[in-house]
Amino acid sequence: MAKIKPFRGVRPPRQLVTEVASRPYDVLNSEEARAEAEGNPKSLYHIIKPEIDFAPGTDEHDPKVYDKAVENFNNFQKQGWLVQDDEDKYYIYAQTMDGRTQYGFVIAANVEDYMTGKIKKHELTRRDKEEDRMKHVRINNANIEPVFFAFPDNDVLQDIINKVTAGTPEYDFVAPDGFGHHFWVISDKATIDTITKEFAKMPALYIADGHHRTAAAALVGNEKAKNNPNHRGDEEYNYFLAVAFPASHLKIIDYNRVVKDLNGLTDEQFLSRLSENFDVEDMGTEIYHPARLHNFSLYLSGHWYSLTPHEGTYDDNDPIGCLDVTVSSDLILRDILGITDLRTDKRIDFVGGIRGLGELKRRVDSGEMRVALALYPVSMKQLIDIADTGNIMPPKTTWFEPKLRSGLVIHKLD
Repeated sequence: MAKIKPFRGVRPPRQLVTEVASRPYDVLNSEEARAEAEGNPKSLYHIIKPEIDFAPGTDEHDPKVYDKAVENFNNFQKQGWLVQDDEDKYYIYAQTMDGRTQYGFVIAANVEDYMTGKIKKHELTRRDKEEDRMKHVRINNANIEPVFFAFPDNDVLQDIINKVTAGTPEYDFVAPDGFGHHFWVISDKATIDTITKEFAKMPALYIADGHHRTAAAALVGNEKAKNNPNHRGDEEYNYFLAVAFPASHLKIIDYNRVVKDLNGLTDEQFLSRLSENFDVEDMGTEIYHPARLHNFSLYLSGHWYSLTPHEGTYDDNDPIGCLDVTVSSDLILRDILGITDLRTDKRIDFVGGIRGLGELKRRVDSGEMRVALALYPVSMKQLIDIADTGNIMPPKTTWFEPKLRSGLVIHKLD
């Protein structure tokens, strides 16, 4: 079943953690990373976005940029900004947002479990993005950043979370974005064994966020196994860095859409077309949030509308067909606005719900976009159903917040 192990984490001394820790590599661009790391040689951005050490405009995929990541990673260890634990351990990492805290186990997850589908995905990955992260893992011989997993709730593991987190955390700080980060080290051998055994009972783990990082980490481990004539299966490269949360701790945030034009239609024609498949209700000028599953919020020409699809326009027995992202992609984006490929069409953009519906209004009011569509968030149950049935969610369906902070702990592959 799910095979995990403890590992000797590489991590910052307590007094340096706020200087080292950073946002994940993929939530900000090079210029934003450059600004955040300014005047701070200890920032992890020097390892995960090393193009900031070159002139602005340097291609982040240039071989010298990857080389710089290794040079910086080695330097961080030499300077004592990152130090390896002397024994295999598990860790608990908790995040607080809006008064709610979620607690996850920091583990080394198994490469073969990913290859054989025991680590389940719900999104397609792009080869170019996988390749970029593979180079980063390969050249550093380490998983610098963790991936984000969910697992079915487990009473024994919840008891361990409760006991461990009653003690003093190793790290405890609020990041500049206002989210709290708390981190405990588990050294007790009996507790470590129990964690390993409880995970071994699970038929599957689920990728919540970080599909590209997961694929890259697993593919590099698989590559190392093939290239090692004496491969045994217990080497460190057979594992990669993950933080696994009980599913009930996690909350998926909405992921919304803005579109540049109405595909040649006037407002009246567009609303008329919508009314063929939806009950359309003008909610006025105050922001309207979708009230429940199968209810949408539309913003057009200064007004918010409630859209409720008619019975028979979706199938609640189909794990993909019942998703609001499927209903809106088919009945609105494809059938009315002519947008068939969400991945490549330049007329559409996506806005994470963390930015609020005010951001949708702003982008339409500015004239940059013509119409905005807000969706009710997907549930963890829907995500797990989709992964369990081997289905793939449409693009830009889930948004997890808060993101894992990078640099709290690193996993070396040797």
